[in-house]
Amino acid sequence: MRHFDLSPLYRSTVGFDRLFSLLDQVSGVEAANTYPPYNIERTGENAYRISVAVAGFAESDLTIETRENTLILKGSKENRSESAATPAEVLYQGIAARAFERRFQLADHVSVTGASLQNGLLHVDLVREIPEAAKPRRIPIGGAQLVEASKAA
Repeated sequence: MRHFDLSPLYRSTVGFDRLFSLLDQVSGVEAANTYPPYNIERTGENAYRISVAVAGFAESDLTIETRENTLILKGSKENRSESAATPAEVLYQGIAARAFERRFQLADHVSVTGASLQNGLLHVDLVREIPEAAKPRRIPIGGAQLVEASKAA
């Protein structure tokens, strides 16, 4: 029997919690980590925070875009030439500062409210704002007769 790993879909979406949590329980398979590592947190009932580890990147090296229902985080460091007076020889390179592009699928009515860079972590705050027309509403049982009576008048 074949098993499909749906955890990458769950980890790169925001606002689809109920649907993907069910699929994640069924699959139970852990996805491989990719660069850069990130967390998705729920900070309120309709609020989320994506935290991406971007050690070594400055604010000018990072770009945040939203297109349709996609949040795109990009990072690229400019090649900064070392001073000729103090050439550096790297003995071990453990800090990856390579360019990256990370995409997150956002649910309908989820928007970015802000972003901050603190201690090597890029925090992107999101909120789900459901318009009044899309919210569930209660219909009184006798309401259809009242609408018909007002049309006849």
